[in-house]
Amino acid sequence: MSKITHHPWSKQNNDTIHLFRMENASGAFVNLSNYGATLVAAYVPDRKGLLGNVILGFPDLQGYLCDKNYIGATIGRFANRISGAKFILDGHSYTLNANDGGNNIHSGSAGFNARVFDYDIDQQTLSFSLFSEDGEGGFPGNLEFKVSYRWTDDNELLIDYWASSDQNTIANFTNHAYFNLSGATTKIFDHELTIHSNYLVDAGPDHIPSGLIIPAADLSFKKNKISEKITVNDAGDVSGLNVCYVLDEGEWAKVPACILTSPQSGRVMEVYTSYPGLMLYTGDYLESSEMGNHGKIYGPFDGLCLECQYFPDSPNQSLFPSTVLTPGTVYQHSIHFKFRTIT
Repeated sequence: MSKITHHPWSKQNNDTIHLFRMENASGAFVNLSNYGATLVAAYVPDRKGLLGNVILGFPDLQGYLCDKNYIGATIGRFANRISGAKFILDGHSYTLNANDGGNNIHSGSAGFNARVFDYDIDQQTLSFSLFSEDGEGGFPGNLEFKVSYRWTDDNELLIDYWASSDQNTIANFTNHAYFNLSGATTKIFDHELTIHSNYLVDAGPDHIPSGLIIPAADLSFKKNKISEKITVNDAGDVSGLNVCYVLDEGEWAKVPACILTSPQSGRVMEVYTSYPGLMLYTGDYLESSEMGNHGKIYGPFDGLCLECQYFPDSPNQSLFPSTVLTPGTVYQHSIHFKFRTIT
């Protein structure tokens, strides 16, 4: 059974920011905060049984206030990009904050990553909730949102999302953790990745989808090292990946969407999700101004994201799975991270 403890961590305006610790019977634990409903750290054993932190994060709130990389945060109302920072719903055009060139990413200035959440502890479940008003960030509908975290004795982090709205709106929530299973002692180039997907969302240089679903081909991952799929130009500049994979259909709770392995540490992470897509981002533009939990300033390829979500720009793509949330229905999706080791 997991034990949940917490203490005041900082103050943000008139709100108290708490740091939570969920520790299981073996001593493995995760830290979270009600600022951004953020996953701050995850200490899990390596092949020698030694605990190490496999999540990038910061030792104090200041790191998150200065962060521009959404490190560990809950993303909402809409994860990923919306082209032209606008969409049409029920014949009405909605304009959002353009914070990625002319596009919107991760809901712009109204993003949940910078919100202070209410919290509730119910036995072994830690829940964060908030209310997002109609028109906030340009999104329609008064939205009630909740995300819950459970940490099991089998080193599984179970994340569940719920939302409801009083009018038609769009919704797409995820977690933006950066993982490094070596404990951030090395960059992620030697990590091995398997993604259970044969197709991806075709997109341009600005990462906006063309509307096509194409074979993954050379970008498929079948126990490949990250270094095998990135490119290096003549000047030595490294270009990583920012690709949305269309996950194979099946019983999501039984078949992992992907498996990430650090041969160095022996740590393995399996990801299970009810979402149709998985966004792989290898952290090309990762850059922090504050010291991270691993005693260093974070830089490119110090961690990678495996963001389970709906496809980018879905509100503007009629052939993609719908992200419309209607009154009287409940948005519900899950992301489960299961940690284990290999010898």
